[in-house]
Amino acid sequence: MGLRAVISRIYRGEISADIVGKPRLWYSISGLLIVFSVAGLLIQGLNFGVEFKGGSVFTINKAKSASIEDVRGAVNGVAGIHDPIVQKAGDAWRVTTRSLEPKQVAEVKQDASKKLNVSENDISTQVVGASWGGEITKKAWQALIVFMILIIGYLAVAFEWRMAVAAMVALLHDLIITAGIYAWSGFEVTPATLLGFLTILGYSLYDAVVVFDMIKEVTRPLNSKSKITYSEAANQALSSTLVRSLNTSLVAILPVAAILFIGTTVFGAGTLKDLSLALFVGMIVGTYSSICVATPLLVQLKEREPRFRELRRNIAEREKSPKRQAKAAKQAIATSEDDDTPPSDTPPSGKTASDGGQSEAPAGVTLKVVQQGPRQQPKRGTRQQRRGGK
Repeated sequence: MGLRAVISRIYRGEISADIVGKPRLWYSISGLLIVFSVAGLLIQGLNFGVEFKGGSVFTINKAKSASIEDVRGAVNGVAGIHDPIVQKAGDAWRVTTRSLEPKQVAEVKQDASKKLNVSENDISTQVVGASWGGEITKKAWQALIVFMILIIGYLAVAFEWRMAVAAMVALLHDLIITAGIYAWSGFEVTPATLLGFLTILGYSLYDAVVVFDMIKEVTRPLNSKSKITYSEAANQALSSTLVRSLNTSLVAILPVAAILFIGTTVFGAGTLKDLSLALFVGMIVGTYSSICVATPLLVQLKEREPRFRELRRNIAEREKSPKRQAKAAKQAIATSEDDDTPPSDTPPSGKTASDGGQSEAPAGVTLKVVQQGPRQQPKRGTRQQRRGGK
């Protein structure tokens, strides 16, 4: 079966993927991604923008003909500046340097206007102090902590604490992986990046809540006499919402991908790449975590409850009962005879049913003997003879 046919059957709901039954596979993939991300944070580190570490920002207008090398050369070496960060921001150029004194700022503007052939009035400056960046960082952490507390409280009340724990683990999983990939990319961390991080947290929670709500509905009728375990019921619920999750993620990822890959490369919207990268990575990882991390973890926590352990034990005992084993043996014998025994009108003993031969049958299986050929019965005569007439 081709890949296209498999994908088509998944979208039609004809294939039920055993996602819950393979937690080790998903945990291994997540572990590798987390190791890769932590390595990026430790080796590469996050490239905090001027809003966090402070610095001077020069915005140069009316220099459309200049290249990135021209802009960097016009600023580099002036007032002790080394390796300035140059970005294209629409029709203007954005140059970020370390914090400069007012005299140094004036020197940079004068030198850049001469080298780029623009007026000093077309060069705007902005000086950001490190204290302001520290305040932004502090508020971002406060917002994240408040967000986590509110989400834990909501999930614990609307669902249960096990679902809240599974959702929080998935959220931390998404944050670490997104931050690590962001570190490897070398993009600047700006306030727009923090906005993207908070957005993907909400998106990931939305997907997890949809799955958890379906699991709650499917597993509610389970009791000690049910025929399926909690894991099997949860997998059925997850399979029923799989297509919806994939469609929702695809619709959300496509415009973000357009901003990231087309907007930043074709149209030069460099100021949007920090936001779009965080959203793009976070949405993909969030969809994966809600399906392959949060749900298997929830199932493992729920399977430890006494009633679901009893349910699994009862199902195992019913499978081992003599009646169930005899039924399974009969089905196996019937299947093997249908597959292996060629069709024949002669019984295995070599005698026909008309000769009174009987074939050996397995214990517990009754063979119905069917007579072959014409029936041998005495003639009954005509109606008049039967009435005593001649």
